[in-house]
Amino acid sequence: MTDLDRPSGSLMLDTSALLRRYLADSQRPLVLDAMAGATAWAASSLARTELQLALHLAAPSASAQAKLWALVRDDWEAFWEVPVDGRCLARAGEIGARYGVGVTDAIHLAAADRLPSPVSFVTFERQQIPAAADLGFKVISPFTI
Repeated sequence: MTDLDRPSGSLMLDTSALLRRYLADSQRPLVLDAMAGATAWAASSLARTELQLALHLAAPSASAQAKLWALVRDDWEAFWEVPVDGRCLARAGEIGARYGVGVTDAIHLAAADRLPSPVSFVTFERQQIPAAADLGFKVISPFTI
C-alpha cells in the first residue's frame, strides 16, 4: 500500500473485532454496524493470520472452517491491508514501550497509526483502548477507558 492508496477516514479492525464479524457473539452487532457505516475498512496483515487461526480453532468441523475461511477470503478483497513491515514493527516497538501493551496489540496500533486521520479503531482488547485514544483514534468498543 502506498501513501496514495491509503484511505482517509478508515475503520481499522483488530483481530478481536474481526472475530466478531464471523462468529456469534453478543457484541457482533457493534462490529457489523461500524463496518456498515464505514467507507473504508482496514486491518493489518497480522490480523488476517490471527483471524484464520482463531477461526480454525473455533470451527466445529473442517467444513465449517472452510466456509469461514472462504468468507474471510471474500471479505478481504474489500480491506486495505496495512503491511507489517520494518516500519510498522519499529513503530510498534515505540507504541509498546510508551503504552505498556504487548507485541500483538502494539502491531495493530502501529498499523492503524499508518492510516491518515481520521481513523476509527474497533477493538475488544481493553489494554488497547487508552493507547488508541491517545494516538487520536476514535475508539469503537463496548468498553470505556
